[in-house]
Amino acid sequence: MKETKSTHVFDKLSKPARRALANAGINNLQELSKLTEKEFMKLHGIGKSTLATLRIAMEEKGILFAG
Repeated sequence: MKETKSTHVFDKLSKPARRALANAGINNLQELSKLTEKEFMKLHGIGKSTLATLRIAMEEKGILFAG
């Protein structure tokens, strides 16, 4: 069986981080941009490495966290 490559940035995150995003109703980077970094870091399961990964992915698409 052939493995398929993951294309969604959330697939690169740890399971706790993915659950935190799902529980917060965040399904994509646009929805994530509605939060400030501080609000994002308050989600249970989110750590500094998750923040770094998503910040890079957002910057690549010209998206920023809320003010």
